[in-house]
Amino acid sequence: MDEVKTEKELVFEVTSVAVVAHETNKAYCLLIGDDSQLPWNDAPQWQRDSAINGVQFHIDNPDAGCAGSHENWLKVKEEEGWKYGEVKDAEKKEHPCFVPYDELPEQQKVKDALFVGVVRALKVLLQ
Repeated sequence: MDEVKTEKELVFEVTSVAVVAHETNKAYCLLIGDDSQLPWNDAPQWQRDSAINGVQFHIDNPDAGCAGSHENWLKVKEEEGWKYGEVKDAEKKEHPCFVPYDELPEQQKVKDALFVGVVRALKVLLQ
C-alpha cells in the first residue's frame, strides 16, 4: 500500500500545477456549458504547452494579475501565428479571446482568475 506523503515530502513540478489549472478551467467550462475542453492527457500539445507557459509566467512574475496573464498568453499566441477569429480553430490558429484583456467577456476573465488562483495556491509546493 502506498504511504501518504506529508506536505514537506510532496514535490510538485510546473507541469503538475499546469495540469491542475487546466482541469480547473475545464470544469469551469463545463459549468458554463462549454464542453469543448479535453482532459489534460487528451488535450493537444499546443494547449498543454500554453498552460505550462502560463504557470511559468506566474512563477517568474508573482505580482502579475489576470490581465498580465492574458497579455502573456496573447504575446505567445501572436508569436505562434495565432489571430482573432469568432470561433476557436486550432488549424487556422484563430481564437475569439485574441483581444485585449479589457475586451474579454466576463466568463473568460473568470477563467483567467481561476488559472492565476490555482498557480498562486500551488506554487508554494514547487521545489
